[in-house]
Formats: sequence, C-alpha cells, structure tokens
Amino acid sequence: MAQSKDIWRKIVVLAVVGGLVFWATSIATSLLPIAADYRVARWSAQTVWIGSLPAGMIIGFLMSFFLFRFFDKIPTKNPILKSVILSIIALVIATILLEAPASFRTSDALYYFLFGTMLNVPRFLVLGVVIGYLYKRLYKGSNPAVIASKA
Repeated sequence: MAQSKDIWRKIVVLAVVGGLVFWATSIATSLLPIAADYRVARWSAQTVWIGSLPAGMIIGFLMSFFLFRFFDKIPTKNPILKSVILSIIALVIATILLEAPASFRTSDALYYFLFGTMLNVPRFLVLGVVIGYLYKRLYKGSNPAVIASKA
C-alpha cells in the first residue's frame, strides 16, 4: 500500500511540473509574432493561456503514468528519451483528435492544421524532456516497473 501511494505521489509530481512547463511553453509560443495570424483565425491568446494549464496537467499526468507503468517496455535506457517518445505519441494523438477537427472550421484547413501542429511540437517536446529529466533526477534509483507491478 505504501508503494502504491509512493508511485502516485511521483506521478503527480512529474505531472504538475510537466503541466506547468507545457503551460509556460504555450504562453511563449502564443506570444510569437508569427502566431498572430493563427490567433486571429483560431482563438485568442487568453484562451490558450487559460486552457493550456489544465490540458498540460492532463497530458503530463498521462505521460507520467505511462512512463512509470511501461518504463521497461519503452525502447531505450535513457528516461529522457523514453519520455520524449511518449510525448511524440501524445502529440500524434492530440493532432488527430484535436488539431485536425479544429482546422476544418477555418477557410484554409491545411494551412492552419500544419501551423497549429508546428506550434504544438515545442510544447510536447519540452514537456517530454522536462518529465524525463525530472524522472532521471529524482527517481533514477527506483525501478518503476517493479513498483507498478506491486501496486
């Protein structure tokens, strides 16, 4: 029981930090001058600022959970690379489920689809790097597969 609480505490720590980094990256990319056209066509910067925090927390939580749960099954030994692989998978899923349908509401769907995907790449990659780095820094001595199997 104590190991189960410990694994969930670790997941929450990684998720919160990852979510905050996702949020900060979202704000930074939304303020870029190149994103002004995208903001006008799709949504305001304030919407991105407010909505990206809960979205980042959810994505960070899911990535942290899968990192701990399937640590040994992800190909590579480096936790940062494992986390980046998970972030790329999350990017593909988010692009298919969220970005593609939202792009069809605009007059130039392909342009806004590609532009929106381009703005999402830094968010997801930074999220993956930070979660992997934090895992490596804080929990490198613990084997998540053993802990998860006992939970």
